[in-house]
Amino acid sequence: MQRFTYPVVMTADEKDGGYVVTCRDVPEVVTQGESIEDAISEAEGALEAAIEMRIADGMDIPLPTTRKRNERLANLPISTAMKAALYLTMREQNVSKSELARRLGLDEKEARRMLDPKHGTKVPALERALHALGKRVELVVA
Repeated sequence: MQRFTYPVVMTADEKDGGYVVTCRDVPEVVTQGESIEDAISEAEGALEAAIEMRIADGMDIPLPTTRKRNERLANLPISTAMKAALYLTMREQNVSKSELARRLGLDEKEARRMLDPKHGTKVPALERALHALGKRVELVVA
């Protein structure tokens, strides 16, 4: 099971106020916010950008580790989490974009756009692609 809710550390910025946020699982995520709510929102934006960059660059996407006592949680937006899940599943199963296109009855350009972080792929299309790879999407509201 893949989850895309990452633990983050919020450190009070004694000098400038607000909070500095880091993520040990995705070290390039470093941001800040004036309040706790603002800091979490900024962390989620930075996390989304980092995961999108990793997909675009063909890099690994680390799955989140267990939250520790002093950490809070930051979530990926649903569409980004689903793209990350599709990307990871394709890598795990050694499925190319051409093969995904064939399984879905799409042309290769359409399959390539599914993983493009800047393309607004609809959630049902991502769910269908994951299903074609033997995965089931489950939404958990906590």
